[in-house]
Amino acid sequence: MTAELVFTRRFCMGHRLITGASERCAIPHGHNEYVRVTLRPAKQTRLDGHANMILPFAEAKTRWHHFVDNSLDHALQLSETDPLLAWFRTNEPERAQRIVVTPGDPTTELMAALMLAKLTAILADQGDILRVHEIELEETPTNTVRLGGNPQHYLPTVSRPPEQCWWNRPDASIA
Repeated sequence: MTAELVFTRRFCMGHRLITGASERCAIPHGHNEYVRVTLRPAKQTRLDGHANMILPFAEAKTRWHHFVDNSLDHALQLSETDPLLAWFRTNEPERAQRIVVTPGDPTTELMAALMLAKLTAILADQGDILRVHEIELEETPTNTVRLGGNPQHYLPTVSRPPEQCWWNRPDASIA
């Protein structure tokens, strides 16, 4: 049996998909999403008989919740090739800072992989006490994506070094 910490966070988002998956999705629209993460200890240890925690909940979830609440909530998700991104950067640069820039269409599958990578980076920066076992991103009550393992197995290949990708940095960046 393995100990797990599970956290759920709700956020609102907007996005559009422009590569033709669905004409309806080519128009900017939004969803109220839920992200649930399951964390496991990097190594199994017995509770100590005093504090009896793998890591205090607040310490385990604060940076992740800060990222979801302050970077993802009410942000617009756009592909790095979307002409709307260029428009915002030219005409409303202050609002462009609230755009999650993705390598290709910001599908639920891609966002789950990016979030898995971001949380993996955050946990590694916190001393690698916990690791992501699974991330679940619910786009609608009937559409959910669940991923586990190494996020790099899911992410598209990009031409820039990994450290330049916001999803590999343990900060609150989204672009």
